[in-house]
Amino acid sequence: MRVMLAEDSALLREGLVRLLKEEGHGVLAAVGDADALLEAVDGESPDAVVVDVRMPPTHTDEGLRAALEIRLRRPEVKVLVLSQHVEKKYATELMSGSIDGVGYLLKDRVAQVGDFLDALERVGEGGTAFDPEVVRRPLARTSRADPLARLTARERQVLELMAQGLTNASIAQSMHVSQSAVEKHVNALFDKLALSHTTGYSRRVPAILRCLGS
Repeated sequence: MRVMLAEDSALLREGLVRLLKEEGHGVLAAVGDADALLEAVDGESPDAVVVDVRMPPTHTDEGLRAALEIRLRRPEVKVLVLSQHVEKKYATELMSGSIDGVGYLLKDRVAQVGDFLDALERVGEGGTAFDPEVVRRPLARTSRADPLARLTARERQVLELMAQGLTNASIAQSMHVSQSAVEKHVNALFDKLALSHTTGYSRRVPAILRCLGS
Protein backbone atom coordinates (compact mmCIF):
# COMPACT_ATOMS: atom_id res chain seq x y z
CA MET A 1 0.00 0.00 0.00
CA ARG A 2 0.92 3.66 -0.41
CA VAL A 3 0.62 5.05 3.12
CA MET A 4 0.87 8.46 4.81
CA LEU A 5 1.56 8.88 8.54
CA ALA A 6 0.69 11.72 10.92
CA GLU A 7 2.19 11.33 14.40
CA ASP A 8 3.72 14.09 16.55
CA SER A 9 6.08 11.74 18.39
CA ALA A 10 9.19 11.62 16.19
CA LEU A 11 10.30 8.34 17.75
CA LEU A 12 7.01 6.55 17.09
CA ARG A 13 6.70 8.14 13.65
CA GLU A 14 10.12 6.94 12.53
CA GLY A 15 9.45 3.53 14.00
CA LEU A 16 6.24 3.22 11.99
CA VAL A 17 7.99 4.37 8.82
CA ARG A 18 10.68 1.70 9.24
CA LEU A 19 8.13 -0.99 10.06
CA LEU A 20 5.95 -0.23 7.05
CA LYS A 21 8.90 -0.12 4.68
CA GLU A 22 10.18 -3.44 5.98
CA GLU A 23 6.76 -4.92 5.20
CA GLY A 24 6.94 -3.65 1.63
CA HIS A 25 4.60 -0.69 1.94
CA GLY A 26 5.44 2.67 0.40
CA VAL A 27 5.47 5.62 2.81
CA LEU A 28 4.58 8.72 0.80
CA ALA A 29 4.80 11.12 3.76
CA ALA A 30 5.44 11.05 7.51
CA VAL A 31 4.45 14.30 9.21
CA GLY A 32 4.02 15.67 12.72
CA ASP A 33 0.75 17.61 12.50
CA ALA A 34 -2.70 17.45 10.92
CA ASP A 35 -2.28 20.41 8.57
CA ALA A 36 0.79 18.82 7.03
CA LEU A 37 -1.16 15.57 6.55
CA LEU A 38 -4.01 17.33 4.72
CA GLU A 39 -1.50 19.12 2.51
CA ALA A 40 0.26 15.84 1.73
CA VAL A 41 -3.02 14.06 0.89
CA ASP A 42 -3.94 16.92 -1.45
CA GLY A 43 -0.57 16.61 -3.18
CA GLU A 44 -0.63 12.84 -3.73
CA SER A 45 -3.13 10.00 -3.60
CA PRO A 46 -2.37 7.53 -0.80
CA ASP A 47 -4.21 4.27 -0.36
CA ALA A 48 -4.38 4.78 3.39
CA VAL A 49 -3.44 7.22 6.15
CA VAL A 50 -2.45 6.39 9.71
CA VAL A 51 -3.21 9.34 11.98
CA ASP A 52 -2.89 10.14 15.67
CA VAL A 53 -5.90 11.80 17.33
CA ARG A 54 -4.10 14.37 19.48
CA MET A 55 -1.51 16.49 17.70
CA PRO A 56 -0.19 20.08 17.74
CA PRO A 57 -1.04 22.80 18.42
CA THR A 58 -3.68 22.00 21.08
CA HIS A 59 -3.22 18.21 21.35
CA THR A 60 -6.97 17.63 21.50
CA ASP A 61 -8.68 16.45 18.32
CA GLU A 62 -6.60 17.77 15.41
CA GLY A 63 -5.90 14.33 14.03
CA LEU A 64 -9.51 13.25 14.20
CA ARG A 65 -10.70 16.38 12.42
CA ALA A 66 -8.11 15.74 9.72
CA ALA A 67 -9.35 12.15 9.39
CA LEU A 68 -12.94 13.36 9.04
CA GLU A 69 -11.87 15.90 6.42
CA ILE A 70 -10.03 13.23 4.45
CA ARG A 71 -13.08 10.93 4.58
CA LEU A 72 -15.22 13.79 3.28
CA ARG A 73 -12.91 15.01 0.51
CA ARG A 74 -11.24 11.73 -0.46
CA PRO A 75 -13.59 8.86 0.48
CA GLU A 76 -11.41 6.39 -1.44
CA VAL A 77 -8.59 6.94 1.06
CA LYS A 78 -8.68 4.44 3.94
CA VAL A 79 -8.17 5.78 7.48
CA LEU A 80 -6.59 4.08 10.49
CA VAL A 81 -6.76 6.24 13.64
CA LEU A 82 -4.39 5.82 16.58
CA SER A 83 -5.20 7.06 20.08
CA GLN A 84 -3.70 6.80 23.53
CA HIS A 85 -7.14 6.35 25.06
CA VAL A 86 -10.62 5.25 24.05
CA GLU A 87 -12.20 8.43 22.68
CA LYS A 88 -15.83 7.33 22.39
CA LYS A 89 -17.05 10.64 20.96
CA TYR A 90 -14.30 10.67 18.35
CA ALA A 91 -14.78 7.05 17.38
CA THR A 92 -18.54 7.47 16.98
CA GLU A 93 -18.16 10.62 14.87
CA LEU A 94 -15.63 9.00 12.57
CA MET A 95 -17.87 5.96 12.13
CA SER A 96 -21.13 7.92 11.74
CA GLY A 97 -21.13 7.25 7.98
CA SER A 98 -19.71 4.30 6.11
CA ILE A 99 -17.13 2.38 8.12
CA ASP A 100 -15.68 0.56 5.14
CA GLY A 101 -11.95 1.20 5.21
CA VAL A 102 -11.92 2.65 8.73
CA GLY A 103 -10.02 1.52 11.81
CA TYR A 104 -9.42 2.74 15.36
CA LEU A 105 -6.55 1.33 17.39
CA LEU A 106 -5.07 2.18 20.75
CA LYS A 107 -1.38 3.07 20.61
CA ASP A 108 -0.52 0.16 22.87
CA ARG A 109 -1.62 -2.06 19.98
CA VAL A 110 1.17 -0.62 17.82
CA ALA A 111 3.63 -2.40 20.10
CA GLN A 112 2.06 -5.66 18.92
CA VAL A 113 3.42 -5.48 15.40
CA GLY A 114 1.42 -8.33 13.91
CA ASP A 115 -1.92 -6.96 15.15
CA PHE A 116 -1.12 -3.48 13.85
CA LEU A 117 -0.10 -4.73 10.40
CA ASP A 118 -3.14 -7.02 10.19
CA ALA A 119 -5.42 -4.09 11.08
CA LEU A 120 -3.82 -1.84 8.49
CA GLU A 121 -4.18 -4.50 5.81
CA ARG A 122 -7.86 -5.06 6.66
CA VAL A 123 -8.55 -1.34 6.52
CA GLY A 124 -6.58 -1.01 3.29
CA GLU A 125 -8.73 -3.73 1.74
CA GLY A 126 -11.91 -1.85 2.68
CA GLY A 127 -12.65 -3.70 5.91
CA THR A 128 -12.82 -2.49 9.51
CA ALA A 129 -10.43 -2.76 12.44
CA PHE A 130 -11.51 -1.54 15.86
CA ASP A 131 -9.41 -2.19 18.95
CA PRO A 132 -11.21 -4.62 21.27
CA GLU A 133 -11.15 -2.02 24.06
CA VAL A 134 -12.97 0.51 21.87
CA VAL A 135 -15.86 -1.93 21.66
CA ARG A 136 -15.57 -3.50 25.10
CA ARG A 137 -16.10 -0.31 27.12
CA PRO A 138 -19.41 0.72 25.52
CA LEU A 139 -20.65 -2.84 25.88
CA ALA A 140 -19.73 -2.87 29.57
CA ARG A 141 -21.71 0.33 30.20
CA THR A 142 -24.99 -0.67 28.56
CA SER A 143 -28.16 -0.36 30.67
CA ARG A 144 -30.98 -2.83 30.90
CA ALA A 145 -33.10 -0.58 28.63
CA ASP A 146 -30.52 -0.80 25.87
CA PRO A 147 -30.86 -3.69 23.39
CA LEU A 148 -27.13 -4.34 23.81
CA ALA A 149 -27.84 -5.31 27.42
CA ARG A 150 -29.89 -8.25 26.11
CA LEU A 151 -26.90 -9.85 24.45
CA THR A 152 -25.41 -12.93 26.05
CA ALA A 153 -21.72 -13.07 26.91
CA ARG A 154 -21.07 -15.12 23.77
CA GLU A 155 -23.02 -12.69 21.58
CA ARG A 156 -21.07 -9.76 23.03
CA GLN A 157 -17.84 -11.58 22.27
CA VAL A 158 -18.97 -12.19 18.69
CA LEU A 159 -19.92 -8.51 18.28
CA GLU A 160 -16.55 -7.42 19.66
CA LEU A 161 -14.70 -9.66 17.21
CA MET A 162 -16.99 -8.55 14.40
CA ALA A 163 -16.05 -4.94 15.13
CA GLN A 164 -12.38 -5.85 14.79
CA GLY A 165 -13.14 -6.79 11.19
CA LEU A 166 -13.08 -10.57 11.56
CA THR A 167 -15.17 -12.79 9.30
CA ASN A 168 -17.40 -15.51 10.72
CA ALA A 169 -14.72 -18.09 9.91
CA SER A 170 -12.05 -16.05 11.73
CA ILE A 171 -14.39 -15.51 14.69
CA ALA A 172 -14.99 -19.25 14.91
CA GLN A 173 -11.25 -19.88 14.94
CA SER A 174 -10.67 -17.24 17.61
CA MET A 175 -13.45 -18.59 19.85
CA HIS A 176 -12.60 -22.26 19.15
CA VAL A 177 -16.15 -23.05 18.04
CA SER A 178 -17.72 -24.11 14.76
CA GLN A 179 -18.63 -21.56 12.10
CA SER A 180 -22.27 -22.64 12.32
CA ALA A 181 -22.23 -21.77 16.05
CA VAL A 182 -20.90 -18.31 15.23
CA GLU A 183 -23.58 -17.84 12.58
CA LYS A 184 -26.26 -18.67 15.19
CA HIS A 185 -24.80 -16.09 17.58
CA VAL A 186 -24.63 -13.50 14.78
CA ASN A 187 -28.27 -14.07 13.79
CA ALA A 188 -29.33 -13.90 17.44
CA LEU A 189 -27.59 -10.59 18.07
CA PHE A 190 -29.03 -9.17 14.84
CA ASP A 191 -32.50 -10.10 16.10
CA LYS A 192 -31.90 -8.50 19.51
CA LEU A 193 -30.62 -5.32 17.85
CA ALA A 194 -33.71 -5.23 15.61
CA LEU A 195 -31.64 -5.80 12.47
CA SER A 196 -33.40 -8.97 11.38
CA HIS A 197 -35.33 -7.27 8.55
CA THR A 198 -32.24 -6.23 6.62
CA THR A 199 -30.24 -8.68 4.59
CA GLY A 200 -26.66 -9.47 3.77
CA TYR A 201 -23.30 -8.41 5.14
CA SER A 202 -24.54 -4.82 5.61
CA ARG A 203 -26.16 -5.80 8.92
CA ARG A 204 -22.70 -5.97 10.48
CA VAL A 205 -22.21 -2.24 9.96
CA PRO A 206 -25.23 -0.96 11.95
CA ALA A 207 -24.54 -3.58 14.62
CA ILE A 208 -21.01 -2.22 15.10
CA LEU A 209 -22.24 1.38 15.05
CA ARG A 210 -24.94 0.53 17.62
CA CYS A 211 -22.19 -0.78 19.86
CA LEU A 212 -19.86 2.21 19.41
CA GLY A 213 -22.65 4.72 19.86
CA SER A 214 -24.08 3.20 23.03
